[in-house]
Amino acid sequence: MAELDIITKFRSLGMSEQKAKETIKNANIANNLELALTHIKNKKLDDGVGMLLYHMASKLKPQIIHELPFLVDYIVDRKLDTTTRIDAALDYLLQYVQKKDIAVNIVEFERACGVGVEVTPEEIERIVQEKIKLHKDSLLSQRYHFNSFKIMQEVRTELKWADAKSIKAAIDVEIFDLLGPKTEDDLKPLVKADKKKEKLKQVTSNKVITSEVTTAVEPESKTTDGARTIAELMKTKVHFHATGENYKTDGYVVTENTERLLKEHLLQTNGKVHTRFPPEPNGILHIGHAKAININFGYAASQGGVCYLRYDDTNPEKEEEKFFIGIKAMVEWLGYKPYKITHSSDYFQQLYEWAVILIQKGLAYVCHQTADDMKGFNVKPSDWRDRSVSESLQLFEDMKNGKIEEGAATLRLKVTLEEGKMDPVAYRIKFIPHHRTGNKWCIYPTYDYTHCLCDSIENITHSLCTKEFQSRRSSYYWLCNALEIYCPVQWEYGRLNMNYALVSKRKIAKLITEQIVNDWDDPRLFTLTALHRRGFPADAINNFCAQMGVTGAQISVDPSMLEAAVRDVLNVTAPRRLVVLEPLKVTITNFPHKAPIELEIPNFPQNPEKGTHKILLDRVIYIEQSDFKILPEKGYRRLSPEQNVGLRHAGLVISVKEVKKDVDGAILELICECQPTEKAEKPKAFIQWVSQPIVLEVRLYEMLFKHKNPEDPNEVPGGFLSDINEKSMTVLWAMADQVLGKVRVYEKYQFERIGFFSVDPDTNNERIVFNRTVGLKEDAGKK
Repeated sequence: MAELDIITKFRSLGMSEQKAKETIKNANIANNLELALTHIKNKKLDDGVGMLLYHMASKLKPQIIHELPFLVDYIVDRKLDTTTRIDAALDYLLQYVQKKDIAVNIVEFERACGVGVEVTPEEIERIVQEKIKLHKDSLLSQRYHFNSFKIMQEVRTELKWADAKSIKAAIDVEIFDLLGPKTEDDLKPLVKADKKKEKLKQVTSNKVITSEVTTAVEPESKTTDGARTIAELMKTKVHFHATGENYKTDGYVVTENTERLLKEHLLQTNGKVHTRFPPEPNGILHIGHAKAININFGYAASQGGVCYLRYDDTNPEKEEEKFFIGIKAMVEWLGYKPYKITHSSDYFQQLYEWAVILIQKGLAYVCHQTADDMKGFNVKPSDWRDRSVSESLQLFEDMKNGKIEEGAATLRLKVTLEEGKMDPVAYRIKFIPHHRTGNKWCIYPTYDYTHCLCDSIENITHSLCTKEFQSRRSSYYWLCNALEIYCPVQWEYGRLNMNYALVSKRKIAKLITEQIVNDWDDPRLFTLTALHRRGFPADAINNFCAQMGVTGAQISVDPSMLEAAVRDVLNVTAPRRLVVLEPLKVTITNFPHKAPIELEIPNFPQNPEKGTHKILLDRVIYIEQSDFKILPEKGYRRLSPEQNVGLRHAGLVISVKEVKKDVDGAILELICECQPTEKAEKPKAFIQWVSQPIVLEVRLYEMLFKHKNPEDPNEVPGGFLSDINEKSMTVLWAMADQVLGKVRVYEKYQFERIGFFSVDPDTNNERIVFNRTVGLKEDAGKK
C-alpha cells in the first residue's frame, strides 16, 4: 500500500496528518493498525473509536497478535470503550490466551474487562461523598490547596470502570459544596521558603563583610503568599539594599577602593536604582523570563529608577535578528519601556582591554586544555596556569588576530567558584561573524566574564538573577574588584518553571523542525509570543508573576494557576458574545415576529454601563449540538423532547416538536415552538444561540504534553517527543452573530457559556480566526 494511501487511512481514524506520518515510522504500530483497518474494511466508526484502535495497536504484544480481530470487534462495537478496558483486555489475553489453539472464555474475558458495566452518577456521587467525609478535616484546613487527586485515586479503586471525568466533576461539586467559592487566599500559591544559608568561599585576601548569603525578601511568614500586583510585591514584600549601601549586603566584598567607587557611582546615577534585563538573543522569551522582566523592570519602577534592556550577545553562533526584535516586543507588550537598549557587544573593546589588564596582573592566562578536558569539577589543573605574563599577552594577541585555531586556546581567570570549579573561561575563539560587529572580532567573551563587567559599566545597583547564578557570585565580585572598578550587588531569586511545558530553546526548536508545533508563537507553547497569540493579557501574566513572589525557592506550577490569573483579568475586560461551536439548526414554527428583529445586548451583563451591542433574532437559529439530547441522563438541564430551554437574551423559551434526521440517523434539524419567558414554564437552563450567523474558524487548545514533566526520563522514558498529546489542538468551524464580522487581531471576547477567546493573527478578509485562551471556571451545578 502506498504511503499516501496509508496516511489517508490512518487519518480516517481521527489522526492529524503529522501523527499519521509519525505512526508510519513505527513499523509495529503501523502494521497492527493496517491489520485492524483490513478487518474493519469500510465500516463507519463512531467518534473516538479510531483513537481506541490506535491505543490497542500501540500496546498489543506479538504473542497475542492473533487476537487482534477479536479485540477490534470489541472496540468497534463499543464494548471496549475506554483505554482502561482495553488495557484490561490486553492483560487478560496475555495471561490466559497466548496460543492460537486456546479459545477465549468470553464470560471471564468480559468480566475482567468490565464489559457492559455501567457506573451510574448516583454510585459515583455516593462513593465520592464517603471519601470527602474521610478527608473532611484536611479539606477544611487546607481548603483548595488540598490535593484532591488522593480522592480520585480512592474512588477509582472502588469504581474501576467509572468515567474519570465524571469522578472529577463529582469531586469538584462536593468540595465546592463543602468549602464554597474560592477566596483570594485559595488562589495564591503555596511557596516553600528556602531556609538554607549558603556559604561563600573567600576567594581573595580582601575583607568579607559576612559569609552568609541571604535571600532578597522579607521573612518567610510575610512572603509565602506573594502579592496581587508587581507594584504591591516590590513595595511591600521585597527589601533590597539602598543605593550606595552595597557594603551592607551580606557577602559583599569590600576593598580599599570601595568607598571611593561607591561615591563616584552615586554621582553618576543621582542615587537612582539601576537594574537590567539581560536576555540572550538566541531564542524567544518564555514564561520564566516574564518573572525576570517583572522583577527587574518592576523593582526599578517601584523605586523611581531605570532598567536597561541589555542583549547578552556574546555568542554569534546562535543569534538571529528575529530574536532581538521578538525580545523587545515582548518586554514592551508586558508594559515596560527600557531606559536604554544596549548590547554586551557595545563594550567588546573595553572588555578586551580589561582582559589584557588581568593578564598583566597575573590574574588570567592563555590555556590549551580542550573543552572536554575542562568539563566537570574535579578536573586536572591546567599545565599552563603558571605560564609567564608576556607569553599569555602574546598568545592572547594572537587569538585576537586569528592566528590560533578555534578550540586550540582560551583565556582563563585565576579564580575558584563557590561550587569548586576552577578557572572559568573568559574568552574563546569563534571564527563566526557577529550580528553587530561583523568580522571585527574572532574572540568572544563568556557570560562569566562579561556579565558583571557590563553591570559595572552601566552602573547597575541591583544585579537580579536566578538562583543558579549564585555559584558565579564569587567570580562576579572578584572580577570587579580585581579591575578596581565599581562592583554592583548580585541578588538571586528562584526560577519559575511551568509543568506540562518545555522552555528549552533547543527542544522547542526540535518541536518546530518535527512539525509538532508551527513556530515559536504556537499557542500550545509557553513562550511569551505564544501566550500573546493565544490571548493571555499582559496584566494577567504580570499579576501571576507577582503571586509567585521573589523567594529563593525554585517554583514549579501547573498551567491552571496562570489560567486563573488570566480569567481574573478577562472576566472584567472581555465583552460577551454569542457563539455556537458545533451548530444544530433549529426552526421556530411560531416565531412571534413577521421579520427578523434586532436585540440590544449588554457587553457585560453584570455591568450594563459598559455598553451594548446589537444582534439579530430570526425564526431559524443555531444552538450547540450538546445542548440537545434525545435521551437525556438524570439531572440533564438543557433541551430534550420532554424539556424546554430558554434562549439567552431573547426572552423566549423553546420546546421540541419534531426531530429531523438523515438516513443514518444523524440529527439534522429541530422543529420547535416558542413562548415568551414570562408565560412559559420556567426553564432549567438558558443556552446561547445565533441567527443569520457568520462562520468562524475556532482553534481549541489543550496541554501539548501528557505528563507533568515531559523531560523526566522516569515519567517519560521515550523522551519528550513521545509525550505529545494528539488532541492538543482542535479546529472547529463555528457560527457567530454578525457583530463578530468586524474584529481586530488580539481583540478578546467571552463566548458565553464556552470560554474566553482572542482573534488570531491569521485573520484576514477571507476568514476570521479565534483562539481559545482559557475556558470558563467550571460551574459545579451546570449540566
